[in-house]
Amino acid sequence: MKLLSFTTGLLATCLISTASFAHQHPPKDDVFSKNYIKATMVKVTDWQLSNPKHKATDWTNGAFYAGVMAAYQTTKSNRILDSLMAMGERNKWLPGDRYDHADDIAICQTYIDLYRIKKDRRMIQATIDTVLKIRKVPGIEMKQHGITWWWCDALFMAPPVLVKLSKTLNDPSYLTQNDTLFKQTYDLLYNHEEDLYARDASYLVNASGEGKKESNGKKVFWSRGNGWVMGGLVRVLEELPKNHPQREFYLTQYKELSTRLAALQQADGLWRSSLLDPEAFPGGEGSGSGFNCYAMAWGINQGILDKATFTPVVKKAWIGLNTLLTPAGKVGWVQPIGADPRRNFNAESWEVYGAGAYLLAGSEVIKMKW
Repeated sequence: MKLLSFTTGLLATCLISTASFAHQHPPKDDVFSKNYIKATMVKVTDWQLSNPKHKATDWTNGAFYAGVMAAYQTTKSNRILDSLMAMGERNKWLPGDRYDHADDIAICQTYIDLYRIKKDRRMIQATIDTVLKIRKVPGIEMKQHGITWWWCDALFMAPPVLVKLSKTLNDPSYLTQNDTLFKQTYDLLYNHEEDLYARDASYLVNASGEGKKESNGKKVFWSRGNGWVMGGLVRVLEELPKNHPQREFYLTQYKELSTRLAALQQADGLWRSSLLDPEAFPGGEGSGSGFNCYAMAWGINQGILDKATFTPVVKKAWIGLNTLLTPAGKVGWVQPIGADPRRNFNAESWEVYGAGAYLLAGSEVIKMKW
């Protein structure tokens, strides 16, 4: 009965929220008002919670619930907090089944954030056990790929879990573990000429001397893949001690990626699915654009990125992101699940990580001083 009551209340609130928004995009100035941002974050959260799509511990929900947590921290809505706790209880606070796969611990970021509020050890014990097992037992990912985090998306999924555990438990060994695994991915996939990450080793130069190319002859760099890295770097830097010896390593990457991605933003404020061949791809892609907006807004708020340089980028991105919303709160123009730039999406295409990216972006844009 409690679950039925909560679901009914959630749907009712969603309908009320939806009815109160006009069936057109708001004037550009309005999207920066705190009231608009909070109301829209609630609307997006409500719509996505009412339209589940994947197993709760799936990596897609790892990204979504990171955004829901940001929505709670921004709005202080007890109803959103209740939905987060209900998710954890349904999951029995467990990660996914593959202990060494970064995707299967992404949801644990939210478990740790909730533990910091509730202080119930059972909420994070399975996460601790899983991360410690990675240290002791070589897994399938390492055996098959030579490194554990072999694709760039993993840098959003797993590193924040390790650094959050370190801070929460006051145990620097998790930072050492993260530094080792993160640097392996960086060494393999980061392109120093382009200041961008390849999605995985299949995009690197092959035995014949040629890597994958776009239709314009340029290398393939995926918007959402680099957005995942941007979001992951922010969530790592938020937790790292100021005196951590490797902090500069993460800061340098973050600044380089931010500068490069800012230069690749399109006129509508969004990023195309393929970063170096934007003309060949349809409209702005919602999830990669959302992560970029989130990460750059955070950098401005922290005084890490130059305000004069990056504020116009974030402003255009936030305006662009809000053109992707339906009146009901669905984030459209989100590329479906994949491992490369795709053209198979449109205004009706949505995924839970698109909502998560929007919510994370809103949580930082609302803090900006224009």
